[in-house]
Amino acid sequence: MKFTELKEKGMEELHALLKEKKSALFELKLKLKTMQLTNPSEIQSVRKDIARINTAINAKKD
Repeated sequence: MKFTELKEKGMEELHALLKEKKSALFELKLKLKTMQLTNPSEIQSVRKDIARINTAINAKKD
């Protein structure tokens, strides 16, 4: 997910996407703890997506 894609979305869409990514991160961490996660780098990519979404939200507030 690119930041340019996020800039075009509205605030409601961004908040919904943020909620979705946070729940995905929770599930990935749970899978990691129970040894069911096959690709641990997925956690890093989801965390970066969350950071990009938060950046887009903060940019729209100004």
